[in-house]
Amino acid sequence: MSENSAAPGTPPATAPGPRPEPIRFFGTTWVDHDGGYGLRRVGVAAGSLAAAVAACFLLRFAYEGLEIAEVDSLVGMLVIGTFSICSAIAFRKTWEGFGARPKDPAREDSLRGLKSIGFIGSLLAYFARSLTEAPGEKLRRAEYEKARGQFEKRRSTRTGNPASRRTSGRKRPKRG
Repeated sequence: MSENSAAPGTPPATAPGPRPEPIRFFGTTWVDHDGGYGLRRVGVAAGSLAAAVAACFLLRFAYEGLEIAEVDSLVGMLVIGTFSICSAIAFRKTWEGFGARPKDPAREDSLRGLKSIGFIGSLLAYFARSLTEAPGEKLRRAEYEKARGQFEKRRSTRTGNPASRRTSGRKRPKRG
C-alpha cells in the first residue's frame, strides 16, 4: 500500500498496518467517505463528461477540416472508424481497469497509444464509474481490507514472549 499522509482521510503516520492506496482526485477519502468525498465524485463526473463533450467538439472541428481540405470520403470514414473503434476499446480497457489489476502490464503498456487515440472512451468510462463510486474504489477497498485482515492475523499470532515457548517437548542441552 502507498503512503499519502497529506491527503484527507489518511490515518496518522504512527498508525500501524497497511495504508490505503490513494485514488486520483480522491486521495484516501474513499476509505471512510469523508473529506468531501461526495462533492469530489460529483466534480469528477461533471469534469469527465465536460472533457468528453469538449473532445467531441474538437474531433468535429478536425473532421470539418478534412471536409474543407476536400479529401476523399474514404479518409473521412477511416478517421471516424478509427476514433470509434479506439474509443470503444479504450472504454472497455478503462472499465476493466477499475475492477482488476492488469494481468499483463506489458500488454497494457502496448495499448497506451490506442487508449490515447480513444481518449473519449476513457473519459466516458470515468464518468460512468464515478456515478456509483470513485473509479477504482471497489478494487482498492478489497485489496485494503485483505491487507488489513492479513495484518491483524499476523499481529494476533505474535502475542506473548517467543522465548518462553516450548519446542516439541525437547530440552536443549546446557552449554558449559
